[in-house]
Amino acid sequence: MRKLAVGAIAAGLFAEAGTAAAVSWHTIPTLSTDGGSFTSGQYAFWPSNQNHGAFEWAGNLNDTDNGDGHNVYMQVRVEGYDWSRYNGKQKQSVPLDQLNWDGAALHTDDAYIRVCRDKGSLNPDNCSSTKHYQR
Repeated sequence: MRKLAVGAIAAGLFAEAGTAAAVSWHTIPTLSTDGGSFTSGQYAFWPSNQNHGAFEWAGNLNDTDNGDGHNVYMQVRVEGYDWSRYNGKQKQSVPLDQLNWDGAALHTDDAYIRVCRDKGSLNPDNCSSTKHYQR
């Protein structure tokens, strides 16, 4: 009986590992705006039973104009939610790897992503075109 239980647990662990490997990563083309860019981008939609069924994205957020005195940031939104903001650092390249999900759903189906330059409170920020991804 004990061997059967251990075998069932081991089979469950291997099945879970196989599911994790099944996540398919896709390329996000370079996103750029005056003063900032997002490079080496990738995204994946996780299955419902892993990582909240999230939209995961990763890449490098770059301040491309070191002399302008402005910061850069990423904006990401899923489903019907507002934009989430992920700040970079002035005069630097910052690696980012984030999960965004809809807390009221089993998995995320729609995601939007863009890079922006923070021009302060008196000037409007400038952003790249928004990329839309679907499961």
